[in-house]
Amino acid sequence: MLMGLLLQAGLVITIVLAIILLIIIIAILAYSIRVVPEYQRIVKLRLGKFKGIYGPGIVFIIPIIDVPITIDLRVLSIDLSSQRALTKDNVEVTVDAAVYMRVIDASKAVLSVTDYRSATVTLGAAVLRDVIGMVDLDTLLTQREEVAKKIASIIDEHVNPWGVKVTAVAIKDIKLPDTLVRAMAAQAEAERMRRAKVILAQADFEASQMYLKAAETYAKNAISLSLRQLDTLLEVAKEHNLILVVPSSLEVTSLSALAASVFKRSQEGSGASTQ
Repeated sequence: MLMGLLLQAGLVITIVLAIILLIIIIAILAYSIRVVPEYQRIVKLRLGKFKGIYGPGIVFIIPIIDVPITIDLRVLSIDLSSQRALTKDNVEVTVDAAVYMRVIDASKAVLSVTDYRSATVTLGAAVLRDVIGMVDLDTLLTQREEVAKKIASIIDEHVNPWGVKVTAVAIKDIKLPDTLVRAMAAQAEAERMRRAKVILAQADFEASQMYLKAAETYAKNAISLSLRQLDTLLEVAKEHNLILVVPSSLEVTSLSALAASVFKRSQEGSGASTQ
């Protein structure tokens, strides 16, 4: 009876140990077998030493001995938001920018720098302020793309030893002081008024040139002048509800006197109605 109980207890212990061992083996296999996608690489350190870069595909890791570090090779976006800087002409601006980069050498990204992302953020902010300090406000506003390319070039030169490539820098927004914004708005309004005055002056000049040419034409041709006087006479008569009878035998030189008479009469009529 006692032997049977001991056998049963031993069997239970064996089963429990087997289950525990099976769980450990499954856990080890789950840790040891890694499936690396196409856009990632694994940098393997074995006993603290660089072993190699692995992936894509299945990668085997020896527990305790190997330390795997996963590196993403896709383009990453790093925000440089609310970066305050001073331009060359001493104007304080707040710039929102973004740095686009990707890892081109996974081993350097692991072995050359502690954290390439945070290091790039710190470096990018410093370079952004330095480049803005080398240009004036007008250049920053009108040549934003050129300034961004210069920033990207300088950052890329510094992060290249880390196995990182900066593909682009985008300046998303430039915020100016409120006082400067109001001053620029007033300047723009003054410029619009100046242009409007120039356009009006140009129109007056062109109209005066046309009047001069018309006067020269009328001076050379009495008939044209008379026809113009008659047209003006008809307009005055129409405006003041006058009936105008012009004899067919009226000479050209009499049209001026007739026009003056009609105009005087219209003026007297309008004055009487006003009284």
